[in-house]
Amino acid sequence: MLVHFTTIYDPVVSLCFILIVAILLDLAIGDPRWLPHPVVSMGKLIGFLDGRWNHGENRRLKGIYLTTTVVLVIFFISFLVVYLSYQLHPTAGICAQIFLISSTIAIKGLSAAAKAVLIPLVAGDLVEARKQLSMVVGRDTQNLPESDIVRGTVETVAENTVDGITAPLFWAVVGGAPLAMVYRAINTLDSMVGYKNERYEQFGWASARLDDVVNWIPARLTALSIWLAAFVIKGSKKKHGWKITWRDANKHPSPNSGWSEAMVAGLMGIQLGGINYYGHQKSVRATMGNRLKQLTSNDITRSIRYMHGGWLVFLAISVCLLQLIR
Repeated sequence: MLVHFTTIYDPVVSLCFILIVAILLDLAIGDPRWLPHPVVSMGKLIGFLDGRWNHGENRRLKGIYLTTTVVLVIFFISFLVVYLSYQLHPTAGICAQIFLISSTIAIKGLSAAAKAVLIPLVAGDLVEARKQLSMVVGRDTQNLPESDIVRGTVETVAENTVDGITAPLFWAVVGGAPLAMVYRAINTLDSMVGYKNERYEQFGWASARLDDVVNWIPARLTALSIWLAAFVIKGSKKKHGWKITWRDANKHPSPNSGWSEAMVAGLMGIQLGGINYYGHQKSVRATMGNRLKQLTSNDITRSIRYMHGGWLVFLAISVCLLQLIR
């Protein structure tokens, strides 16, 4: 599919061009409120079907219907948009792919969210820092000390490097904009219905399991990419990072999120995980990393560096693998 879509010159060269411009577009404008965003439409579709199907008996089966329906609808629409754009003109096709792929990644948004916590934290305004952190995490933040604010922010950056950047790039490499959009649909499904509570444990089962599958390879490649990027990031504990990742990655409740978090924890010599509160209910998560130093606001800046270094190396690895396969 992708070869057909990008045969203006060489398919790999065309793909590289599309990915680079999509990334530059995200870095330049992010997700402006005035621009219609495909993920918003995905959320509305999922919410509509959730309200219609998530009741009564056979909720797991209905959840499978939900996941299948959303994935097929998003793939069909994305494929049709890209195909018709290429039929109109090759440049229109390339522009369609660039826009759609850009909408699936959030480099600027993730960096901005971390900096929104960092700025008031450095200024000593813990109230505002807690407020900004609450916008990107589900845990209670109103009473967090500075170290836990930093921990929550670093965990968010490390985990979302996969969900928000490298995984959609990986699937864009595999199948262009349609598969990148399918990945974003699966990730949105998981974020909306993939909870282990009474309402969604059965209905969201298929969405959560599929999200685990599509993130399996990207999560591990991301950990490797962050480790390789650490060779040019001052102060990285490279041997420690590799050791901690193998030791602690599988301690995370998610089969994938622990890889990037454990790698960042090891490289930085910090400890992530521990006690969080959700709706005043205590939650104890296994720790990752050794506490070689106390968490400080500077660790947020360092986590952003690993995020940027990680996706840059990840993109290079993905394109090289694609070239070798072809």
